[in-house]
Amino acid sequence: MKTTISTRLMHTLYGGKKRLGSEALLRLSCFVKSQKTEGDTFVNKSGEVDLYYTSFGWLLSYVLGIDLSMEKRRSYLEKQPVMSLDLVHYAAYMRCVLLHRLMKEGKFRFLLGAMRPMPIRSLTSFMDLPHDDIWSPYTRFIWMSLLEDTQNKENEKKAVLEKLRSYRVKGGGYSNLRDREVTTTNATVAALAIIGQLEGYKPIDDLFYLRDTQDETGGFKAGRGAPVPDLLSTATTLFLMGCYDIRPVRPVHDFIEAHWLDSGGFSATLLEDSSDVEYVFYGLLALGAL
Repeated sequence: MKTTISTRLMHTLYGGKKRLGSEALLRLSCFVKSQKTEGDTFVNKSGEVDLYYTSFGWLLSYVLGIDLSMEKRRSYLEKQPVMSLDLVHYAAYMRCVLLHRLMKEGKFRFLLGAMRPMPIRSLTSFMDLPHDDIWSPYTRFIWMSLLEDTQNKENEKKAVLEKLRSYRVKGGGYSNLRDREVTTTNATVAALAIIGQLEGYKPIDDLFYLRDTQDETGGFKAGRGAPVPDLLSTATTLFLMGCYDIRPVRPVHDFIEAHWLDSGGFSATLLEDSSDVEYVFYGLLALGAL
C-alpha cells in the first residue's frame, strides 16, 4: 500500500514527540489543552471555535495522548454544514472524521475499515478554491491529500503533472499563480509533494533549488520578499525534504527552539509572541523532520 501524505505527517509528528523530554512534552500538552473548549473543539487565533484549527487540535491530541470525549467529537461533526464548506475546511472536516474513527476504533480496526473508499464531494462542487484555481499546486495538494485520506484515486494523474508545468518559475521553484517570475515556498512544497506522491520521491532540480533558499538563520522564508523566515515554511520544507531523503544545508534546531514560547506553544515568526494549535503542529513537525 502506498504511503499517504497523512501517514508521513503522522510519522514525522511522532518523531518530533520522541525528541522531547517529559517536561517539554508536558509543557507542549498543557498549551494544546489550553486551546481546547468544553466541547473538545479547538479555537483559532481569535479564541473562536474553528473547524480548521480543530483538525490540528485533534491530530495533536491523538499524537500527544490527550483524551477527547467520543460523544463530543461525534456531536461536533454532526453539526458541520458539510455541503457548503470550502475545499480547505472540507478537507479539515474529513480529517476530523478520520481522526474520530481512529480514536474511537483503535489503529488496527480503523485501518481495516479504511480499506474501502469513502464517498466525498467532487472537486468541481467547491465554489471557494485556493487562488480560485482548480489546478494550482496548493489546491491540488489539498485535493490529493483528501483523496488519499479517503482511499480514493487521482483519476487525472497525467493532467495534474502536465498542468503543474504552468506554475513552474524559470530558474526553479513554483508559484500558485501561472506564468509568474517569483516562487513561493508554499507552492514549491505542494508541487514537489504532488510529484513525489504520483511519481515517486526521486531527487529533482526544484528540490535542490528549494533547499538552497535556506536562510542564514536556518529557517526558510515564505518567498523571496518575506522579511523573515517563518515556522510554517520551515516545517513544511523540512518535512518535504525528509520525504525525498535530503538534508538542509544549515542546522535548524536553534531556529525552531527560538520560536518555542514560554506558554508552551510555538510562534509563527520571531516577530510574534502568540501561538495556536496550528503552530504547535508546525513546531512538532519541524522537530520531527530534523
